[in-house]
Amino acid sequence: MPSGVWPESASNNKAFTSFGSGLETDRRYALPMVEIPRIISVDDHVVEPPDLWIERLPRKYHDRCPRVERDKATFHFEGGVFSYEKGAPDGTWGDWWLYDDLIYPFPKLSAAIGFEPLTNTPVTFDEILPGCWKQKERLVDMDANHVDASICFPNVLPRFCGQAFHEREDKELALLCVKAYNDWMIDDWCAGDGKGRLIPLTIIPLWDSQLAAEEIHRCADKGSFAVAFSENPYHLGLPSIHHPSKFWEPFFAACEETGTVVNMHIGSSSKMPSTSPDSPFAVSSTITFSNAMGSMCDYILSGVFERFPGLRVAYSEGQVGWMPYVIERMDKLWEERINDDGDGDFGVNLPNPPSTYIPGHVWGCMFDDAVGLRNRDLIGMDQITFEVDYPHADSTFPHTKEVATRIVTEAGLDDEEIYKLLRGNAIELYNLEKYGIAA
Repeated sequence: MPSGVWPESASNNKAFTSFGSGLETDRRYALPMVEIPRIISVDDHVVEPPDLWIERLPRKYHDRCPRVERDKATFHFEGGVFSYEKGAPDGTWGDWWLYDDLIYPFPKLSAAIGFEPLTNTPVTFDEILPGCWKQKERLVDMDANHVDASICFPNVLPRFCGQAFHEREDKELALLCVKAYNDWMIDDWCAGDGKGRLIPLTIIPLWDSQLAAEEIHRCADKGSFAVAFSENPYHLGLPSIHHPSKFWEPFFAACEETGTVVNMHIGSSSKMPSTSPDSPFAVSSTITFSNAMGSMCDYILSGVFERFPGLRVAYSEGQVGWMPYVIERMDKLWEERINDDGDGDFGVNLPNPPSTYIPGHVWGCMFDDAVGLRNRDLIGMDQITFEVDYPHADSTFPHTKEVATRIVTEAGLDDEEIYKLLRGNAIELYNLEKYGIAA
């Protein structure tokens, strides 16, 4: 199949392989008779349209704000790092994001569906599936994939929680860019035919917690109650959530006050786990969950949920199979070291066992985690949600219904548990009644 070409009917495409699903459409599925509700995906992505910022910022910023330029490019992967060269005469055509001092290519991994074989070479908007960045086509793809509603993270230019804006020197322009993205997300991507199906997820000015709190309130007033945040802001050069200054308190307070869910995608710290510089990309891809694992420990053991009992966090693409042991380990440390703080570095200063802070506070997100589902009683079935990850390489699109059927059957979920995993828990977590999704 030519790169970027998508058949009119996904269900009739007999040659397409869904990356990450382990299934092919030319295989006859021997599926049990399990009723799968229309799925709510808590982690998808939207490719930012090339004119998003140009259309929304004053003309004086048009030569500095995020914009797209087409140019030839070459691609290299060495020492665990991707590198690109813009303007290489022997390269292939690709679209590049330009923003002040940032020159960043649009890589295939950011819109992987439909490319075979999959590489991280630069790509153009003309080559990717229209559903990656156009609302009408996205809704068609959702219908074909048995998906009712979707929450979409940023994708290319902002990265997973708006790190690109934090990294630029001109914070006045950066703040305008953050607000422009949020306005587009609420007023365009999630409006019109997308209302009630595309659920808004906004970003914040990471460099200023008070400004972040103000943006949380502004977006809530416009109808957005989910925000993308870093799994570990320390790696972004920002205070950790343990920092004695309580730098993030205004942000957490605003999220609690507005009922805004804090969503942390793996890689939102701009740091992915690896074992060595010469390890293959598959090693990092296998252990990505460790970012979510460390973050969950931070949130529970820092006492954030004691100070903000209404705060809710979700770990997108973090999977859940690791959670039972980590919960057990934290509880054992709590029993051994409660209030034994010595010089302040060893104590677990929580009035209740760490495991008690999971219900109502921490949600795991998974797309194919049979181990986690088999241990659902140790995690809490109410705390597990489902994701499709469209249009990334791990996406189960367009076979998500088949994949979901297989994993819930293998795990032995009953009808109530199936509903919770694929739909009900997301409705509860994100209060989707506000968007007309009640059941």
